[in-house]
Amino acid sequence: MTIDTNQVYAQPLTFPNGVEIKNRFLMAPMTNKMSFFDGVITENELNYYRIRSKEAGAIITAAANVSEGGKGWEGELGVYDDSHIPGLAQLASAIKTNGTKAILQIFHGGRVTNSSILRGKQPVSASAIKAERPTAEEPRALEEKEIYDILDDFKEATIRAIKAGFDGVEIHGANTYLIQQFFSPHSNRRDDKWGGSVEKRFTFIKELVKKVTDAVESESTSPFIVGYRFSPEEYETPGIRFNDTLYLVDQLAKMPIDYLHVSLGKFNQVSQSTDYQEKPMIAYLNEHINGRVPFISVGDVRNGADAKEALKHSDAVALGRVILADPHIVNKIVTGREHLIRYTVSSEEREELFLANGVWQFMQHMMADRLD
Repeated sequence: MTIDTNQVYAQPLTFPNGVEIKNRFLMAPMTNKMSFFDGVITENELNYYRIRSKEAGAIITAAANVSEGGKGWEGELGVYDDSHIPGLAQLASAIKTNGTKAILQIFHGGRVTNSSILRGKQPVSASAIKAERPTAEEPRALEEKEIYDILDDFKEATIRAIKAGFDGVEIHGANTYLIQQFFSPHSNRRDDKWGGSVEKRFTFIKELVKKVTDAVESESTSPFIVGYRFSPEEYETPGIRFNDTLYLVDQLAKMPIDYLHVSLGKFNQVSQSTDYQEKPMIAYLNEHINGRVPFISVGDVRNGADAKEALKHSDAVALGRVILADPHIVNKIVTGREHLIRYTVSSEEREELFLANGVWQFMQHMMADRLD
């Protein structure tokens, strides 16, 4: 196999801290629901990541919960206790094959969970405002001490990721989970220093990023990646609008992080705001970031042509659904064998691809056109 290093996606990418990934492809973080009830990783989950490693520059894991009270779903990976470190070390080792970097995504579900998942406890959020979902429960507004406790939980989770041998963490500030809930005017109606204006709604994020980066500086003996993922818009009113997100990325680009990672269903998705519909959102975001920090795009990239188009407006691209169907898509793209990419999966192939129930349910819901 000959890699065409003239192709932009085959070029290495160096993060601000000096860590280099070998190409411009990452595996996107995707919920798999494969862990044990207590957040400990399973052998099936290790194999799921192992067969999708080796080729991509980095793999970003599914969300790992930093607080027991922030659990979002059953089968969720845990990083809220030192007892998780041995399993996380196995996961990091499984991913770090042939130079692939291992990045642990860390999060707190906030109001996007329920009392059943939390074993009878009420979900928490920035404010006592229900999500606009049919089965949503009203959360309890966090007290200030609890906010600081959660910030410390993110710090401790980062230290555990370092001890487990990961190459970095991705702060999950997307997909309506707690970090986004603090930034959103829908879920954050506070009138203290944590809410109100867009500047005050950014306070939680600012303090969280500082906790994480301070932990890296004090605990890591080698360069350690810190990324941040965000969703650019919300459908709720009031909600996050694209102007808010431009403020968000502008502030984050001033902080000591190594990349920004947008969360989109389609990489060429256009904003719902009439002021930003002349080109895809990633184009506006890339222009606004202006090279201050690497920018990762995502969203139904299926082949080299899609990747090249996305890389016109980003520094790297994350692969999601397509890498579930074909763990070897990266090599097939960079060696010019795209005709061999497998886009569909049959039920008979689930076992060899380690697509357990949680992932299979996701695929049935989000990839029905690619299941044979």
